[in-house]
Amino acid sequence: MANETQKTNPTGAFDAHHTPSLEIMEKCVHCGFCLPACPTYSLWGQEMDSPRGRIYLMKMALEGKAEMNEKWVSHFDSCLGCVACMPACPSGVDYGKLIEATRAQIERNYQRPAAQKMHRRFLFETFTRPARMKFLRWPLLAYQKSGLQAALRAIGAFKLLPESVGAMDALLPTTAPIEAVETITPAQGEKRKRVGLLLGCVQRTFFSNVNAATARVLSAEGCEVIAPPEQTCCGALFVHAGEEAQAQELARKTIEIFEKANVETIVINAAGCGSNVKEYGHLLRDDHNYAERARLFAAKCKDISEILAELSPRAERKPIRARVAFHDSCHLQHAQGVRPQPRSLLAQIPGTQLLEIPESAICCGSAGIYNLVQPEAATELGDRKARLIAPLQADIVATGNPGCLLQLQSSLAKANHRIPVVHTIQLLDASIRGLPLDALR
Repeated sequence: MANETQKTNPTGAFDAHHTPSLEIMEKCVHCGFCLPACPTYSLWGQEMDSPRGRIYLMKMALEGKAEMNEKWVSHFDSCLGCVACMPACPSGVDYGKLIEATRAQIERNYQRPAAQKMHRRFLFETFTRPARMKFLRWPLLAYQKSGLQAALRAIGAFKLLPESVGAMDALLPTTAPIEAVETITPAQGEKRKRVGLLLGCVQRTFFSNVNAATARVLSAEGCEVIAPPEQTCCGALFVHAGEEAQAQELARKTIEIFEKANVETIVINAAGCGSNVKEYGHLLRDDHNYAERARLFAAKCKDISEILAELSPRAERKPIRARVAFHDSCHLQHAQGVRPQPRSLLAQIPGTQLLEIPESAICCGSAGIYNLVQPEAATELGDRKARLIAPLQADIVATGNPGCLLQLQSSLAKANHRIPVVHTIQLLDASIRGLPLDALR
């Protein structure tokens, strides 16, 4: 029966568009080195919730030996896409490309339950549209300042609602005034570079202070910073969730906008966005109008820690006496291979003591929209990370991604550990400006 299926449909349960690569799958020798690196395998110990198990399921579907049913899909929905398995793999299996191709197949060929579909659509239509999130700031501010949020939490109201609603409430950022970034921030002193700044969606709306700090630090280090106000979402949430067509459209718009800006480097301060824009060449590989433009664009993209690590420090760093626990974002350390650079930036600040968090390769549970669509697993991972941070007695936690920042804040607060969590660039900005640690609380 399987042979007959293969004859009539050589792609098995998949359609023919960007089928997960059999060549990549066959590099997997099932050695098991990925198992201890995989967050879901570490939680549940189930083979099919490990990278090699998921690759086996992909191959079964490709050969027509597995159907794209609810059970099969659940193993891919439970994957965080953190790609911690890739640095651990001795065979060089590009699991990131496999999981993204498989998720795109799922979104095209699997009919999700109506409630699940609506929830995902709400997340995509909200978090990828900065204008909508900016509008939502006002009801969010009223919800928090009126005491309604505190009251609902106190009476345990969220226990009576769907788990996804409670997860969303737990992750809500504290609404603060938006700190604007000018379209052009001049370089201080002799200009060393002209760079573009990707403002992000959540970053621009709820962590505008991170963007402002990024622009100030780059300016202090001799960079002219261009932040095109018309830029849209880069498409990261879409591509990581298998919504390929939407991701491609946003990629084209992003490329066009930054081509007009005429910059040498495009700086990203959100790790999830960074891992996406660096793969634009792959995302638009079939588009003859954009393939080469996407490749050139991706080559210009760097995380804020990468570009600052390349520049010899010019601005004076003033002391900040603090024990700083650094959390590696998965999309920074695994997907982009950026690990020493943020540590070197923190080491430049006099008076700081850098603390390493155990199990640094394991995800905190944020992973794009994962903590909103898989709240139970995300909560387990967040609680685990909070338990590892608490004994360090850190004064502050630094990380390089807004999703991680929200996840860690929520997990630490739930465990009654009132440790502030900030972006790495905020600490560097405070040091250059001579601000005390309390200014970041």
